[in-house]
Amino acid sequence: MEPLRMVFFGTANLAVSSLSRLAQHNGFEISAVVSQPDRPKGRDLRVQSSPVKVEALRHNYTILQPEHCREASFITVLSELRPDLIVVAAYGQILPKSILELPKHGCLNVHASLLPQYRGAAPIQWAILSGDRESGVTIMKMDAGMDTGEILTQESTPINAIDTAASLHDRLAQMGAELLVRTIPDVVAGRVTGRKQNDSEASYARKISKQDGRMDWRKPAIELWNQVRALTPWPGTFTELHRSGEKTLVKIRHVEVVLDRCGAPGELLQAPRGEIIAACGTQAVRVLSLQLEGGRAMTAPQFTTGHSLPEGSRFV
Repeated sequence: MEPLRMVFFGTANLAVSSLSRLAQHNGFEISAVVSQPDRPKGRDLRVQSSPVKVEALRHNYTILQPEHCREASFITVLSELRPDLIVVAAYGQILPKSILELPKHGCLNVHASLLPQYRGAAPIQWAILSGDRESGVTIMKMDAGMDTGEILTQESTPINAIDTAASLHDRLAQMGAELLVRTIPDVVAGRVTGRKQNDSEASYARKISKQDGRMDWRKPAIELWNQVRALTPWPGTFTELHRSGEKTLVKIRHVEVVLDRCGAPGELLQAPRGEIIAACGTQAVRVLSLQLEGGRAMTAPQFTTGHSLPEGSRFV
């Protein structure tokens, strides 16, 4: 039996596990990998390849990087590859109908949520921000909408108290890769029937911006705790420290909820030596690690050893 010819579309880190797992499967032949063009990144704006391109180079796959996947010249090249199946994971563009209808077995998408919840660009972050106790992955048969296609298979996982966006991302990436390779043979053999999404239960996970990291101390402690976890590692959470008439930008890297303390929002409450406890809209948080603008990350004991927090200091 000839291997299943497929083209893989992906850009972000989430997709690397799926590409790597497909590469290990003897029954699959990856004709090409499609990824977003190399972009300038970082403070020095050096042009960098996407994580998926880096992985594709390791396997010596043909790499295609159209600026827009709707380009007629790209669709011509894609059609000449005659893929049996297209697999998409964290690619970053919506595929046009001309591509969706190209492969014999359609186009499958690996999405890091339990659809129809959290359609869109940032499902992992929004699941934690919303205080959900569960997340998961969905293998979906793609249609022309944004994450609106029929659900083929799903697998769930608890969101633990120690989870951040980083840890949940890595777990879902692995889960998605394994679920994908289990689902593909059933799709090809016609053993799986798609289930339409209930649009009335849908939610949208918009792209996260740096400004989403600003902390509003009027919010309950539990919401700020979720915010810190959801935005780790990017973009991180931040606030201003007001003390002795000075204002300093501070990144808040790790907190925990303190149930039995309260005060004016942002007020730094009296605490044992080496601790930093900040009042919230309800209850408070203990800041376990933080970072002054331009400085290095420090634990609360390290910070309080080298920086005074006089009475009246507050986060704003």
